[in-house]
Amino acid sequence: MSLFLLFDWALAIEKIILVSVVFAITLGVAAYSTWGERKVAAFMQDRMGPSRAGWGGILQPIADGVKMFTKEDFMPNQAERWLYILAPGAFMFVAAMTSAVIPWGTELTIFDKPVTLQVADLNIGILYIMGFVSLGVYGIMMGGWASNNKYSLYGAIRASSQMISYELAMGLSVIAVVMMTGTLSLKEMAIQQPGINWNIWYQPLGFLIFFVCALAECNRAPFDLAECETELIGGYHTEYSSMKLGFFLFAEYINMFVSSAVISTVYFGGYNFPGIDPGWLYGFAGPLVLFAKIFFFIFVFMWIRWTLPRFRYDQLMHLGWKSLIPLAILNMLLTGLGVLLFSK
Repeated sequence: MSLFLLFDWALAIEKIILVSVVFAITLGVAAYSTWGERKVAAFMQDRMGPSRAGWGGILQPIADGVKMFTKEDFMPNQAERWLYILAPGAFMFVAAMTSAVIPWGTELTIFDKPVTLQVADLNIGILYIMGFVSLGVYGIMMGGWASNNKYSLYGAIRASSQMISYELAMGLSVIAVVMMTGTLSLKEMAIQQPGINWNIWYQPLGFLIFFVCALAECNRAPFDLAECETELIGGYHTEYSSMKLGFFLFAEYINMFVSSAVISTVYFGGYNFPGIDPGWLYGFAGPLVLFAKIFFFIFVFMWIRWTLPRFRYDQLMHLGWKSLIPLAILNMLLTGLGVLLFSK
């Protein structure tokens, strides 16, 4: 029998559709996060925010997209052409790929057919995410170096050293959760947190470390030293325009969305909520619960940006190396002690 007949085409089509839906939702949430950020900033500064493009400015992300696509696309004369072009796409690709292993729910029932709400159920899902997060620095470094602009290069160096530093503490905080749950699979982590039996109650310090590191990994204030306009103009994307610049900005919001999804899944039960069956409403209850948690954390990301002032760069590095990493190691040791004493 030929390989063509042995191949499960129905499963392949189902996965392609699921990937397309997840990708479209990720882009949609990232696009409207830009609108949400402006509205949150306006609320905190007693302004209206976007109000001209559609009701309440609801069409502002579409207007921004049209503007980005139609702006002049220039390139510096001395730029490294192919790396300059490749960098925004690489940064965007890495950001989008991390959503593949997140369990968005249990199963949907469509025309009496169950559809699994996870693109890829990897038994090393959290390692997959950490690996792709670490690759994000390459897009930033390529963009900053290939622009042949000293301010862009300074921004790229800041971003790379910042991301590498905070990845260490983030990884150590995740190890504590892995020690407690005994799995690297995000799906298994979600299954082990039914009702309100969430990991946050057992790992409050680990969650705080992970959340602070997520802010730094996404280059969000108060850790946005890579884009510090008072020192570096626009940072690593100073020399970019049109949709190349749009990709860099868009990837930041995708990273924020995925970070919120990972935080919700690892520490806050994912699609689980007390009194709500994830399989209710033909399986739509689970995704609705998860997206409510994700939107809450996206709001917290924005709230922090418009509340806290930016750190100095030496303060940022000292926090990562002298505070978060020792605390993450301490949390890991305490978790190991707890597992040793209280495990069956």
